[in-house]
Amino acid sequence: MIYSGSESETDDNEHPLLHRKPLVKVEKAPVCCSSRYGLALLSCYGFFVAYALRVNLSVAMVDMLSNNDNATINSSSQICPAHGGSLPPLHNKTAKVYDWDSETQGWILGSFFYGYIFTQIPGGYLARKYGAKWFLGIGILGTAIFTLLTPLAADMGAGYLIALRVLEGIGEGVTFPAMHAMWSAWAPPLERSKLLTISYTGAQLGTVVSLPISGLICYHLDWTYVFYIFGAVGVCWFILWMLLVSNTPETHQRISVKEKEYITSSLKKELSSSSKHIPWKAILKSLPLWAIVVAHFSYNWTFYTLLTLLPTYMKNVLGFNIQQNGFLSALPYLGCWLLALMGGQLADYLRETLLIPTVKVRKCFSLIGMIGPAVFLVSAGYTGCNYVLAVSFLSISSALGGISASGFSINHLDIAPSYAGILLGITNTFATIPGMVGPVVARALTHSNTIEEWQTVFYISAAINVFGAVFFTIFGKGVVQDWAVPDLHSHGH
Repeated sequence: MIYSGSESETDDNEHPLLHRKPLVKVEKAPVCCSSRYGLALLSCYGFFVAYALRVNLSVAMVDMLSNNDNATINSSSQICPAHGGSLPPLHNKTAKVYDWDSETQGWILGSFFYGYIFTQIPGGYLARKYGAKWFLGIGILGTAIFTLLTPLAADMGAGYLIALRVLEGIGEGVTFPAMHAMWSAWAPPLERSKLLTISYTGAQLGTVVSLPISGLICYHLDWTYVFYIFGAVGVCWFILWMLLVSNTPETHQRISVKEKEYITSSLKKELSSSSKHIPWKAILKSLPLWAIVVAHFSYNWTFYTLLTLLPTYMKNVLGFNIQQNGFLSALPYLGCWLLALMGGQLADYLRETLLIPTVKVRKCFSLIGMIGPAVFLVSAGYTGCNYVLAVSFLSISSALGGISASGFSINHLDIAPSYAGILLGITNTFATIPGMVGPVVARALTHSNTIEEWQTVFYISAAINVFGAVFFTIFGKGVVQDWAVPDLHSHGH
């Protein structure tokens, strides 16, 4: 198989398209009040909602469980005593609590991903064919509505709650592939890192806000309001999305002529004029795509394990109460959000101003964003009951992971912009498996919540992360592949 530019990628920054085709110089449209940055901010809000709806259960779960299952907490409290003093009684104790064992908790927390995995590839394909706006909008709206129904499902039983979380996953499964499909028509090549990191760091921001806010809601109201409040926020986003967003610059009613010309001209040699031909065989045989798959899978193993179980670790091992829990659980994702945003600016500066090849930027950012977290994650397991050091190492680990947002995470748009949504659907399908398996494996390994058990969990995550980083560094590419230009591919080139 031939990879365009695979032997000589030094000029992929000057010509981020097929390097044998020169790029016509187009005057850059202003950033301020632009439609493309407006889309980035509104999609950031959308991913804020998506992740708030996804992770709030992690905090609420701590308050949803009955106190009858205290054996685990008492044994772990002997290792790390309760920290920070006791809180006054909860303001509201009317919400029901449930007697779910550790295994049931793992299945509830992981069930979201059993629905999420099934709509990845269909979401990317249908968004490319029919437009991403409605698929992304309805996906998040559906998740918001199911979130509003969560207290009812929990009251009906763990099985009903698991089924509801699966439905939420089905709704959210289209979001990332649909957004990638939309950015393939909206993001000029040398602004991709900036625009996409603004957009997708809404996920970290949603985690940063929802974890402490969920803790406060549980304390001052009760856990049911966590789902009512965030569900309502999701419905509000959907209204704004439908009113303000268009699938392409050509169909946007408020975009300036200059910006429309800038976007369409910079992308005209990258995108296919036909939506019919999809080279499935070439896509599935593409080694650069599988490099992203492996990196995405590896990174998500650590990310999802911490995302779903960090509140439990904070309480049952480090001994933080529910109000402290939310704020401390959010710290790692605050750092991730900040470094992802700064990384996006730096990546495009390196590519556009210093003319560093895209492939080198993507690999460098992936290495730092995957090996760095592995080192600090393992280190966190050896901090014992040193609360400050443990939280610091976990925060640094997650923060460094944000750098990979400008690495493998957006590499789909570098190698195949016409099919970016489909490619993300493929990689995210594999990258969803850690969300399904990781929490279950982690809970199975931490029945007693000892520090030694959590060290094993951290070692497994770190090893997977390092493997993914090395694989992407060896096999990743940074230029549009031959098969990704349908007009050439269909004529046998």
